[in-house]
Amino acid sequence: MKEYNIALYPGDGIGTEVTEEAVKVLRALERLYGNFKINLTEFDWSARYWRKTGKIVPDDYLDILKEFDAIMLGAVGHPALIPDHISLAPLIEIRQGFDQYVGLRPARLLPGITSPLAGKSFGDIDLIVVRENSEGEYVDLGGRFKVGKEDEVNVQTALHTRKGVERILRFGFELARKRGKHLTMATKSNILKYGMVFWDSVLADLSPEYSDVAVDKYHVDALTMNFVRWPEKYDVVVASNLFGDILSDLAGVITGSLGLAPSGCINPERDYPSLFEPVHGSAPDIAGRGIANPIAAIRSAAMMMDFLGESEAAERVEQAVIESLADGSVRTPDIGGSATTAEVGDDIAKRVERAKKRE
Repeated sequence: MKEYNIALYPGDGIGTEVTEEAVKVLRALERLYGNFKINLTEFDWSARYWRKTGKIVPDDYLDILKEFDAIMLGAVGHPALIPDHISLAPLIEIRQGFDQYVGLRPARLLPGITSPLAGKSFGDIDLIVVRENSEGEYVDLGGRFKVGKEDEVNVQTALHTRKGVERILRFGFELARKRGKHLTMATKSNILKYGMVFWDSVLADLSPEYSDVAVDKYHVDALTMNFVRWPEKYDVVVASNLFGDILSDLAGVITGSLGLAPSGCINPERDYPSLFEPVHGSAPDIAGRGIANPIAAIRSAAMMMDFLGESEAAERVEQAVIESLADGSVRTPDIGGSATTAEVGDDIAKRVERAKKRE
């Protein structure tokens, strides 16, 4: 029997709640297939660990995590206790330390979900944002001088390397070949004449190698408008770290709710574990109320299973989510229902297991 060793990092706020439901669905997959086992090791890092130790994570946390096949993260952030730039630091360090340079964020309008965009229905929006996840604007380069004084100076510098930009664009091109054969790159080269002109030049260098893929690029401000005006025109969208972060949040919202949007932080070479997490944050305003939507976490778990080689199991989960949403009787408040987090998790887990009876 195959065994997968998974690090469970529920984190803060609703992260602990939605992770619990994702685990329910993973256990349902184990029962359904019977040929693999998922070994979960939970870590009480972030706010819980802070209360006990004054630290977000132990000093050797990367050494601990690197032994796992993958990492499941719920959400991090507890602003009433810890400043966000401190609580989110381990997430950035994991992405960079484990060279998880692909931020994979699919956005698909699912059945029974109302988009805030008029006239859109199931299948009209089906795109994926490929975010450069290891460098760019999120590298810790800069500093503050004369803090708090009238003449305070702050510098924040983005770092774009040929290796980093080329490999994320190649990943995007290969993904486009498997999907709609259309790649769009976000740029801002009319203003950022070094970093983004460089992105443009690498795109131009690589495009002849992928002549079967239609290629275009848009300034990121125009692209955000187009996501609202005609998202159906987009398939694979490649962007820098910051631009990808913003675009993927917008893509999640136009497909109905961030509570539905999964993501993966991928090291394609598998030299290190990859990380899977819902796009949404820890939502402290609704934490503990049992109303958080667990579908993004559940779909992130499905992405993890697909990455681990269990593509059929991953598709089972996606189909169970689609069936649950199409039925519409068990939904959390963010998508027009009154069900609890646990009730949605139970419904999807049951649908995963019932799938076997139809074979």
